[in-house]
Amino acid sequence: MAKPSAGDSETQGCENSADSSLEVLEREYAQGVLISEVVLNNGNSETSKNARRRRQSKAAKDVKRPGETIIKGHRSYDLMLSLQLGIRYTVGKITPIQAREMRTSDYGPRACFWMNFPITGSRLTPAHHAVDFKWKDYCPMVFRNLRDMFKIDTTDYMISICGSDALRELSSPGKSGSIFLLSQDDRFMIKTLRKSEAKVLLRMLPYYYHHVHTYENTLVTKFFGIHRVKPSSGRKFLFVVMGNMFYTELRVHRRFDLKGSSLGRSNEKIEIDVNTTFKDLDLNYSFHLEPTWRDALLKQIGTDSEFLRNQGIMDYSLLLGLHYRARQSLKRGASCHESLVPDKLAILTEGDSMEEKASCNYREGLVLVQRGSDQKGEIVVSPHIRGSPLGLSSACFEEVDLLIPCTARLPIQLGVNMPARAKKQEEDGSKSLCQVYDVVLYIGIIDILQKYNMKKKIEHAYKSIKYKYNPLSISSVKPQFYSERFLKFIHTVFPQNSS
Repeated sequence: MAKPSAGDSETQGCENSADSSLEVLEREYAQGVLISEVVLNNGNSETSKNARRRRQSKAAKDVKRPGETIIKGHRSYDLMLSLQLGIRYTVGKITPIQAREMRTSDYGPRACFWMNFPITGSRLTPAHHAVDFKWKDYCPMVFRNLRDMFKIDTTDYMISICGSDALRELSSPGKSGSIFLLSQDDRFMIKTLRKSEAKVLLRMLPYYYHHVHTYENTLVTKFFGIHRVKPSSGRKFLFVVMGNMFYTELRVHRRFDLKGSSLGRSNEKIEIDVNTTFKDLDLNYSFHLEPTWRDALLKQIGTDSEFLRNQGIMDYSLLLGLHYRARQSLKRGASCHESLVPDKLAILTEGDSMEEKASCNYREGLVLVQRGSDQKGEIVVSPHIRGSPLGLSSACFEEVDLLIPCTARLPIQLGVNMPARAKKQEEDGSKSLCQVYDVVLYIGIIDILQKYNMKKKIEHAYKSIKYKYNPLSISSVKPQFYSERFLKFIHTVFPQNSS
């Protein structure tokens, strides 16, 4: 047998070295759709290093994450397994079908299909460890198109909700008693619905679809599916899958649920923790945005509120999340050219490398960087971003990004990664103090499934009599008045900048 030449040995060694540097993945597919991915070895390649960095970043986010992980023996364990199996089946079934325009028959409670999931499995369903259950999926073609519209990758959707990681259950933040589940990567939220809420969503779905298709920067809740689980022994569960607007690269330090009403709109009597959602009377900030951003934001909130008013919806909220930015001492490089726009947000001009820009720490203000064609690979895009990036007309920039030194470069869009100045008024004896904070805002309109029905009319009549000295302070009012009061309050939250 001929001995391999030195060149052959060198080639073989290079091949072995290359093989050892590859990342080995174990993947599981269901009906041709990737549903799980596990890294078996890390490798030494640049891709592997990036993957390790992503995993380290994810591990850092795991600290003090809200909710209770659902494990075997948990009260919601069977429900979690059932909805994971059902969603896996639904997405796998609808994905191979070619996308098309919506038809009237795609909407409504009759546009659905159901499937039995026995423990032992069937010709179409796998064996499982939950109880026997029936699964019902509503308007699958509509929600498939909505997921595409919101740029939700099918594989990511399946892995996030139906992969090997368990979901987490959140304590119910409202009075409805709904069960809230969160995917382990925080991307998606699953909420159980009352029958009345499910009816509202199904009836308004054609109009919702048209609205989110027409207004790509809409701030209303993003819905990705509505389903029903009926265990062989037990009650039915209706639930909806939504986008989590607080799935961000930055930690949300404070969150507010704002309606524009005052009765019962305070958290003074409950225990406060890191995940507490504050209400209208707890808000002692006003937020100052770049003028064109403020105009665009208020215009979109007005458009969304008009849509909800036309659907007879009230009792919705503006959910507002704040990320506080720590101010840095100035360490200015010679190539970093600073300028200020009217709201005093610092911006950097194009022409410096990302490393040079990241080394510049500014004395005050948030740093904005002009979007450049050579910076695409460094921009971190959030999963639910769909609309057009915002620009700075006052600085003659078509598009800008928010620069977080040594962390990321984030695209700024309506309601996402929006830098602002938060002014806080405080009383110190006879003196009034004003503190200013640099913040990044996350904004959305939630709880959009409450009609002004007979129950709400009775509530309005009762509370109007009970609180006769201030009947307009109650939340339960007609949609027209609710919208007007809501928009008036939101304008005070985002006041005009003083000249």
